[in-house]
Amino acid sequence: MTRADLFAFLRLPPARRTARRALRRRAALAALGVALTFASPASAEAPATTIGTAEGLPITLSGSYLAGRLAGQSRDLANAAAFFGEALDADPGNAFLLDRTFVLQLANGNITAGLDLAERLTANQTDHFLARLVLAADAMRMDDYARAVTLVDNGARGPLAELTSRLISAWALQAQGETDLALERIATLEGPDWFDVFKTYHTALIQDIAGRHEAALDNFASAYGIDQGALRVIEAFARAKARSGDKAGALAVLDDYQKVIPDHPVIVATRRDIESGKALALSATDPDQGAAEVLYGLGAAIGRDGGEELAATFLQLALYLDPKADTGYVALASLFQRMGDANRAIETLKQVSDSSPLKRDAEIQIGLNYNSLDDLERSRSHLSALIESDPSDLEAVTALGNILRAHKLFEDADAVYSRGIATVEANPRDQDWTLYYYRGIARERTKRWPEAEADFRQALKISPEQPLVMNYLGYSLVDQGLQLNEALDMIRRAVQLRPQDGYIVDSLGWAYYRLGRYAEAVTQLEKAVQLRPEDPVINDHLGDAYWQVGRRLEARFQWNHARDLKPDEEELPKILEKIANGLSDDKTKNGAVEPAAKKNGG
Repeated sequence: MTRADLFAFLRLPPARRTARRALRRRAALAALGVALTFASPASAEAPATTIGTAEGLPITLSGSYLAGRLAGQSRDLANAAAFFGEALDADPGNAFLLDRTFVLQLANGNITAGLDLAERLTANQTDHFLARLVLAADAMRMDDYARAVTLVDNGARGPLAELTSRLISAWALQAQGETDLALERIATLEGPDWFDVFKTYHTALIQDIAGRHEAALDNFASAYGIDQGALRVIEAFARAKARSGDKAGALAVLDDYQKVIPDHPVIVATRRDIESGKALALSATDPDQGAAEVLYGLGAAIGRDGGEELAATFLQLALYLDPKADTGYVALASLFQRMGDANRAIETLKQVSDSSPLKRDAEIQIGLNYNSLDDLERSRSHLSALIESDPSDLEAVTALGNILRAHKLFEDADAVYSRGIATVEANPRDQDWTLYYYRGIARERTKRWPEAEADFRQALKISPEQPLVMNYLGYSLVDQGLQLNEALDMIRRAVQLRPQDGYIVDSLGWAYYRLGRYAEAVTQLEKAVQLRPEDPVINDHLGDAYWQVGRRLEARFQWNHARDLKPDEEELPKILEKIANGLSDDKTKNGAVEPAAKKNGG
């Protein structure tokens, strides 16, 4: 786990994403042909997911075990938990099945089942870290904080276990009024550098809840110094500053984040509260919330590092301790999205409270997940309703526009982007360049070039030197033989700004190809293929360039590779034709533009 990944533990998962190329759609998993139903993570008492071997079919140890392994490999937590549970029922003394079922039940949100299994695990393996952690979380929920301390203090140790146990123990001690002992428990914790932000942040939270506000403010400032991009730290630091009377300093902290991530809903809400003079609550108002913050932070970090089951376990435990933690639902939904489980992500996002600053963000993600399920109409309807309720929500506008554009509904996408642009065109902000860029793409694809060019140039006027815009505009100009010197300069500059972006390097190579500068095209396209070896378009382009410089065998190799990489349906016949017959001797038929002088004087 890298230092950068662990610093990210305090950031909310990036919920709003766009891509240069079409949005990738993923079908929901239906492992083993069993229809899935989902348990709500809202509380420990939510009904367990009722799946597994279909009714009427025989249950066998080997069958359930293999089915569980398959579900686990498919990242289908619900079925994996159910099938391993069946296998454990068939062989209750099997230590491996007990441990595996325990982890999967927790990751699936079945905390009650997990608690029963934790008791069985600790009966034979007294220092089992995760089992003791689950029992400690339950003890905290039951206000048995002394037992929680005993449980986490006597588990197995490793870097992650040590950090988790110490922080949970500190919060359980604070719950008993032992503030000094709680702070000592954190202060004496030794470990790698990435421990520091956790230690400092939770020290500040405990000091704040204990009424030691000046010391808390100092530690929030220290945590902020470690990572000025950490949203959770920024929110807590700004609130602490405002409570201390430094309203200007609090707003300055928010301003700095605004420059990096404009209009984040949590920052917007925090600013509104500070400016209004509203009484500001502590970032953690009770020890259970503090312990949940530990588990949420670590779970989010582990999930980014690829440990999906353990991450889900930590996040589910965080929500067990604090069922109102909207950040936990967002983090868990983000994890389900990365696992390809859009249905589960939707159900989790629905748990975000209506009063949360993250509610609209969650609703946008729900719309995007409907699209991931190939339910375009539901996605469109959901996002359209959000836009109707607030046409100035440019995140919703962008999400719907990009979905429509990905489905090649360019005119509809144009209309959506235009609606968003209408709310900002009188006074566009730096970040609004994206709306003009996306609308420009939609208009270029519908052959409305003058309007598309105007949008691209407006995007660059709002935010100069945006490599995506320079790349698209420059390539489009080259493609039409227009303003070739300016166009090539734009693409070169885009490559300078994003030298590791295979798509932009491909554009430069293809621009050289279109200008008949085939040797230069080969050089750039070979670089592009190294950066994006999985892209059929780039491999196809390199094949064309190889053909033009006389490297015919290599050309056919690249075209065959492009064919095998599953290109778009409309491109496949063209690739097959080239594999069979090569390229024509007519340069313009092969994609080269007419000489610039015949177009517009260059």
